[in-house]
Amino acid sequence: MQNQTTNNRFSISSIRLICESAECGQLTDEAALFMSNLVTQKLKSLIETAKKFCFHSKRKQLLNKDIDYALRALNMRPILGFYSKELIPFRFATGDGHKIYYYDEEFQPIELADVIARVNLPKLPQDIAIESHWLAIDGIQPAIPENPPPLTKEEQQLECVDPLNSKNLLFWTSKTNVLKKHVETVQIKQLATHELSVEQQLYYKEITEACVGSIEVKRHHALNSLAHDPGLHQMLPRLCVFISEGVKVNIVHNNLALIIYLMRMVKSMLDNPTLYLEKYLHELTPTVITCIVSKQICNRPEQENHYALRDFASKLLATICKNYNTSTNCLQTRITRLLCKALDNPNTPLSTVYGCISALCELGPEVKQALLVPRLQMIQERIRPSSPSQVSRISPEGRIMALLERVQN
Repeated sequence: MQNQTTNNRFSISSIRLICESAECGQLTDEAALFMSNLVTQKLKSLIETAKKFCFHSKRKQLLNKDIDYALRALNMRPILGFYSKELIPFRFATGDGHKIYYYDEEFQPIELADVIARVNLPKLPQDIAIESHWLAIDGIQPAIPENPPPLTKEEQQLECVDPLNSKNLLFWTSKTNVLKKHVETVQIKQLATHELSVEQQLYYKEITEACVGSIEVKRHHALNSLAHDPGLHQMLPRLCVFISEGVKVNIVHNNLALIIYLMRMVKSMLDNPTLYLEKYLHELTPTVITCIVSKQICNRPEQENHYALRDFASKLLATICKNYNTSTNCLQTRITRLLCKALDNPNTPLSTVYGCISALCELGPEVKQALLVPRLQMIQERIRPSSPSQVSRISPEGRIMALLERVQN
């Protein structure tokens, strides 16, 4: 009976070996016997609990997850670490009646740094910190990313569609807030939407100078600010006038670089999710169309790539039509009618023809099928040279032929 009890117990020699490998020092016989009994009791309890999970799962084979559930149920520390599908580096040997497991020196140890370097770990989250910012200055909420925008995109759209109802809504909202506070001596300042604060004037000055300046880093930060900062709707009229007047002046002076910078400003404003630009389409749309159909944009059309600007402006025009075309304003219909009128004119320059075709291609396959395909033969006859070998791919005729091939495909 005593031998059977000894065989069912965790051996004392194993306890001593584990302690020696952990550098815990020599154990007395009483301590080794106590540790053996304790480990045996824990293992039996763990195996019995794992068997219960296996039985309730209606399985006959004990799995790793049963052991994990048992550890959690017994409030024991879970098993953590890597598991390897490859061969375990420990080898088995027998000698003098003892079972010995030894470490194979030929096996190369795994460096944890190499394992971590091969895994694409996510970025660490930022530490929790407290940051201070102005909630209001002289009763006016500053337009910074930490504060909500004064007018959401839906409120801007309501003001654009029905200004009277939007003003009444704002009036009754402010009146209700005053009644709730029961304040009788509050003086409400009249809103002057045409005036900008000193901070907004400084922001407008810095943004416009950076966007058309010569430093690319400042331009990148300024365009990123236009694309993501909320609360810019009060400066939209001035920004749109700046872009419109800038394109007019630089088209006359054939300054291609500044026109590209201004079109990048339009792109950033279109990408800003908090801005609603329908009230300013009468300035932005003609500006973009001018960059598409203008006869000459640069001083050296044969050397400078003004076709890239026409393609970029065509994509902006397609974005404007996609976001703001309605059955009321018929924006896309009016734009396509203007472009087709330029295509049908036999005196239209080839650079303008290229811009019109590029814009119609960006407006979608339906527009190409309805408006471009019937005019393919007319355009091909107009640009057809005396000998095809004389056409260069960088010439206006060659670029138009490349566009027409894309339409046909």
